[in-house]
This record gives sequence, C-alpha cells and structure tokens, in this order.
Amino acid sequence: MATLSEILILNGALPIEHLDAMTGDEELDERAIRGLVDQGVVSEAQFITARAASNNSRTVPLSDYPVDGTAVSILPAALCRRHGVLGVGFEGDLLILAMVNPTNVLAIDDARTASGRSIKPLQVEERDLVAALDRYLRADDELNDLTSSLEEEASASTSTQVDIGDGALDDVPIVRFVNLLVSQAIQDHASDIHIEPGEHEVRIRYRIDGVLHEMAPAPKTIQNGVISRLKIMSDIDIAERRKPQDGRMSVRHGGRQIDLRVATLPTVWGEKVVMRILDNTNTSLTLKDLNLLEQNFQAYQRSYSKPYGMILVTGPTGSGKSTTLYTTLNAVAKPEINVITVEDPVEYRMAGINQVQVNPKAGLTFASALRSILRSDPDVVLLGEIRDHETAQIAIEASLTGHLVLSTLHTNDAPSAVTRLTEMDIEPFLVGSALDSVVAQRLARRLCDRCKAPAVYELEQLQALGFLRADDEMPAFFAPVGCAVCSNTGYRGRIALHEVMTVTEEIERLAVGRASSAEIGRVAQQQGMLTLRQDGFEKVKLGMTSVDEILRVVA
Repeated sequence: MATLSEILILNGALPIEHLDAMTGDEELDERAIRGLVDQGVVSEAQFITARAASNNSRTVPLSDYPVDGTAVSILPAALCRRHGVLGVGFEGDLLILAMVNPTNVLAIDDARTASGRSIKPLQVEERDLVAALDRYLRADDELNDLTSSLEEEASASTSTQVDIGDGALDDVPIVRFVNLLVSQAIQDHASDIHIEPGEHEVRIRYRIDGVLHEMAPAPKTIQNGVISRLKIMSDIDIAERRKPQDGRMSVRHGGRQIDLRVATLPTVWGEKVVMRILDNTNTSLTLKDLNLLEQNFQAYQRSYSKPYGMILVTGPTGSGKSTTLYTTLNAVAKPEINVITVEDPVEYRMAGINQVQVNPKAGLTFASALRSILRSDPDVVLLGEIRDHETAQIAIEASLTGHLVLSTLHTNDAPSAVTRLTEMDIEPFLVGSALDSVVAQRLARRLCDRCKAPAVYELEQLQALGFLRADDEMPAFFAPVGCAVCSNTGYRGRIALHEVMTVTEEIERLAVGRASSAEIGRVAQQQGMLTLRQDGFEKVKLGMTSVDEILRVVA
C-alpha cells in the first residue's frame, strides 16, 4: 500500500525532494505533510484526497473537503440536483466535480458544457453529497431574486393584493416564493417557520434546534399575497383577518410527505403566520432514541408496562412532549389491544391507531370525546392535553377503571404536576391513586460530533452550579466550536433532558395531604429521582452537550 507522501508525489502535488524528509512512520509522515499544508506547499484538498487513497478508500469524505464557493456557483443548481453533482474546487483549469458515480458520462458532459472547463471527477459518498447539495445550493439567493422581482411588480401595480387563484402554477412568483420558503426550512431541519409582518418589511425566521434564526426579510408589498397563498394551501378562510385561525397542509419533499400545522395571529402590522413542521419520521422512533439514562428508562418502562394508571409528560411548548408520547405508543401498541387518541390537532398520523381530532365548533371537545371513546372499549388512551377540570376528572377516572392513560400537562417540573391537578379541583386522594409516573422534559442542543473540542472548567465553578460535589472527580468536558457540517454553530440536532418521578406510597401520601411541589420534589430526589439539571449534567459527562447549553435550557 502506498504511503501518503508517495501518493502526493505520484499525483504531482508534492515535489520529490520532500520524500527524503519522510520517516516512513505513517503517523509522523502525516504530521509532516500536515505541516506542508500549513506552509501552502500542499493544498488541503490534495491532502484529503491522498489520505483517502492511502486508506484504500475509493471515496473522499466531502464533509472535510475545502469546498470552493466559486466552483459551487459555476454550475446551475438545477443541473447539480438533476445529475447529483457539485463543483467543489479547481485544479489548474480543471473543475473538480464531486459525484457518487464518476463513470456518469452524461453528467460530466453537461457539467463540461455548462462550466466551459474540463472535468476531474471526485468520488464521494451519496449521503455526503446530498448533505452538501442542501448546504451549498440553498434557496436563499433565489428567494432574494424573487423578492426583488415581486417588489418591482408590486410597485408598478396600483394594487398591493397579489392574485394567486386556486389554479396558480408553480412558476407564479408568489407560489414559487412560498414553495422555496417551506423547502428551505425543511432542508435546514427547522421545526417552525415564523412569518412576521412589520411596519416596513416582513421578517422571516426559522427555529433550528430550538433557536430562532433570522432569514432575509421579504418586502412589505408581497405580505398579503404570501399570507393568502399560505391560507389557501392550509384551507383557512382568506377573507377573515380579524381573528386567529388554524389549518394544516401537506407537502412532498425529497420523496416523502411532510405535514405542516399552520396558525395565524392578527397583529398591528398584519397577520403573523407560524408553521410547525411535523416530520412523520418521529413516529418511527424507539424509546432508546429518546436518550433516556438507564435509571430513568427503567423507571419509565415500569410505568408504561402496567395495564392501567396515568402517565403525564410535562414541559413547555416545543419541549418534545408529543414525540415522547408517540414513541411510548409505538412501544405499547399491539394488534391485540385497542389504542385511541384524542388530540388537538392530530400532529402525527400513525397506522393501527384510532386518532380523533377535537372539533369544538361541532361540540367535540376533549371531555366529550373522552367520554365517548371510553364506551369504545379502549385499552390505552392518549389525551393530547389536560386543560380543564372536566377533562382531568374523566382522565383520572379512566385510569382508575383499568385503562392506561397518557397525557400532557404544562408544568415546569415533575412534582408540580401533582399540585397542578389538585388546583384543577381534582380530589387529592384520586390524584395519588391514579397517577403512576410523571416525566418532565426539555430539549437541549447536541454538540456537533465533528468539531466539538475539550473544554476546561474550574472545580469551584461547577460546585457552585450544583454539577459536582467536593469529593467528585473532574470529568471530561466538551464545548462547541463550529464547522461546515453544523453551519458554524457547534451544535447539530437536539437531545431530551428528563426528570422521571415515580409516584410511590410516600409521594401519594404527600399528595393526599396537599403538600407543596417543593416538598414532593425533595422526597422524590431522596428516592433517587434525577432533576432536569442533574440529568443534563450526566449528558454533559457523556459528551452529548455542553455546560453552557444546560444552563441555557434548565433554570
């Protein structure tokens, strides 16, 4: 097998006199060549390509490759996506073309014609190429061009209302603008799209990994057209602008169907639209995918394995409660049991599950639907949210009469769920008897595995934050850095932090005695419950996230 230096010399990337300086030791040679890269003798691209060849790999890791922006822009985006290719750099007059199949003559000919240059194929993994296409061929530039042209059209017209009738074609600018807006959000793995009218422009923001990122604003003149288009797609009344409305739409992206939940809200400068992107791949998750620590997993598994009782998942909006409940349903749903859900709205469609959509206008509320489905012989009932006394009372009674009831509640931690139910005028003895387990959760950003770096903290600082005790050993810590893979944020994806409280006899007695949530929390911790912060710190020690992120998410 040829060494790294020999491959570079054969490729003409390294003068032969440098071979004498090589030791023959692979690790030392690589370090020496890395020094030549720093000096500019060998390029980063040549180094990465040669290293792949020295490892007998036919493909080059594109995520490490120094992609040249000029090479990316030299080929039309449509051509790149059609053939699955991407210009990534230059070698003299040659255009280096990343592709999965270097023998695709048609793709090479089209790229040669479009660029006016000879092509040098670079074989890469398909998943790396798909990620690179999404990262570099973004819709931002096209969105900017569209907003400019739409603004010119609107200023030339006497009306600010854009006609986007039901039969509008995809090449109509407003339709194209909305399609690109949604498509780019899905590509960026955003969970929400915020369209917010202002006095002079329309602000557009994507929520990515729990943090809002501002995109290029749209001109005020296209506001009505964009909102009307979204309303038509979501089957919302376009004539009603004075009150909030809800709707739903489905789009196809990358060969799969993505559902979006749409909500409008009247503001002083027009209607704000928020679209929640519901990716159905979440319904195929397993409980292991939720990153529960072994202790929490065992406690939670004991609860949902019982044939009756109530399990509550608590946390603020957007903390992953629905994902946890659907994943639990995946674990308990079997052909021999009857599972019925009551939701507002039905976020994820699941095969083999009877899902009921709440419709208050027709008189189908949580309470009335729950009352009806209890006559349909269910074994497991999922209740989207406990909002009032009536719903809570029926859910408690259902859990006491042989049903497993799963639901959500808005509280800051697990012990507060007990006091919250008693505040809804549920008898304390019923709460203690029916409630089996409470899971509080938050979502924290996961460190990017490719670029995270070791971090150093003072022992006193960690002790003051409650992360370490005086006799604890200092674990290894990591901090975010930022690279091309994570869009220079240092984080990629999210993990859940959990607080699993099993309702024991002691906690049941405290509930009957109307004890405070603080007192219930102290007893639960004495019995082994990990708080959200403690669970977060355990995940910091596992290298999943950072100390700063836990402090951002958990009080």
